[in-house]
Amino acid sequence: MSYPRFGRYAGLLGLLVLAGLVIHAVLVSPTDPKGIAPGQRLAPFAVPLALGAMVGDADIATHANDGEEGNVPACAERGPQILNVCQLYERGPVVLAMFVDSGSCTGVLSNMQALLGAFPGVRFAAVAVRGERDQLRALMRRRGLTLPIGIDSDGAVAALYKVFTCPQVNFAYRGGVVQSSALLGSASLASLRARVSALVASSRAREPREPSA
Repeated sequence: MSYPRFGRYAGLLGLLVLAGLVIHAVLVSPTDPKGIAPGQRLAPFAVPLALGAMVGDADIATHANDGEEGNVPACAERGPQILNVCQLYERGPVVLAMFVDSGSCTGVLSNMQALLGAFPGVRFAAVAVRGERDQLRALMRRRGLTLPIGIDSDGAVAALYKVFTCPQVNFAYRGGVVQSSALLGSASLASLRARVSALVASSRAREPREPSA
């Protein structure tokens, strides 16, 4: 699998993303709308998994030969070492967290892990913005995390998802349509459980009913 390189822009993009996270946390209310708007589809991406050996930048291409975004459509990038958001939402509703692995918002991962058994039909996953594989693996071991965590090494996914608050938790139906505004800044277990419960309930309401005999 080959990921695109953003050349001299990659470092600048990453610095801007991280600076934005810090500035937003200090100056802006965490309830300000960010992320992908409800009713829109989660933007496609494929990134290496923290527990895999694959390295490279994010593929965010929507078509073949998309230049700096990627040569292969992101939705087509599949494999046991890849976190692919398209593959997640094909299987059910999605709860997707964006976080900084060296920041103070990694508690959301433990809260998501705690809800795995209660919501077996929901696909929980997370993406570390410019994450470091060794740090992420240590974090996963320390907290007993089994949910898939991808590495956004160049910050391309964070830019695509307008991440300016840590964490940003996104909620989407099967098929990838965003169900509600992202949960920003604070993701306690109670608030996360309530949001996931609402996602499951509204997902069931959207499912076509079988005609009665």
